[in-house]
Amino acid sequence: MKRLGIVLFPDAEELDAIGPWEVLAFWTRSYPDDGYAVTCLSRAGGPVPLAKGLTVQAHHSFADAPPLDVLLYPGGQGIAPLLQDERELDWVRTQRAVVPLMTSVCTGSLLYAAAGLLAGRPATSHWASLDVLAGLDPSIDVRRDARFVDDGDLITAAGVSAGIDMALHLIVRLVGADRARQVRRGIQYDPAPPV
Repeated sequence: MKRLGIVLFPDAEELDAIGPWEVLAFWTRSYPDDGYAVTCLSRAGGPVPLAKGLTVQAHHSFADAPPLDVLLYPGGQGIAPLLQDERELDWVRTQRAVVPLMTSVCTGSLLYAAAGLLAGRPATSHWASLDVLAGLDPSIDVRRDARFVDDGDLITAAGVSAGIDMALHLIVRLVGADRARQVRRGIQYDPAPPV
C-alpha cells in the first residue's frame, strides 16, 4: 500500500487540506485496487483547529505516521509562524529526503521555500503571496499565472481551490487520466462559477 499524507496545523486553510482530501479519499476508497491510501498527520496528532473554525482529527502525529509516498502541505494563516519554526523546517527537510513526491497548496509553498526545497525551481502559491515566495528565495522561478506547477518530484499549487485541480493531476500522474476523470465525475467537480 502506498500512502499519501496531508499535513494539518493550527490555522491551516480548510479547503487547502479538505479539497485534496475529498479528491484523494474518494479515489482511494472507490478504487482500492489502485493500491493507495490517504491519511492526515500533524505534529502532535489529535484534533487540529483550522483557520475558519473547523477542527479536524489528524490520524497520526509526525512521530507515528507511516512512511509516505506523497506529502501534501496546505497553506493558510498558520503558515506564517511555521516559516520561523526550525523544528517544522527541519521536519520538512527530513521528509524531502525520504518522501518521493512533495506537494503543496497555496502558501504551503512558502514553507517549502523557507526550508530550501524550492531553490532554483519553478513554483507557485496564492496570488497574494507570490512576492513573498520570491522574497524567501530569489532563485525560485515564480509562476504567477499557473494553477499548479509540476516539477517532477515537487508540485506546488496556487491558492485554496487550486488544490483540487492539483490532486486530480496527482491521480493522473500516479494511475492515469482515465481514473482522474472517474474521480472528477464521482465528486461532480465541473467548475462553472456563477459570477
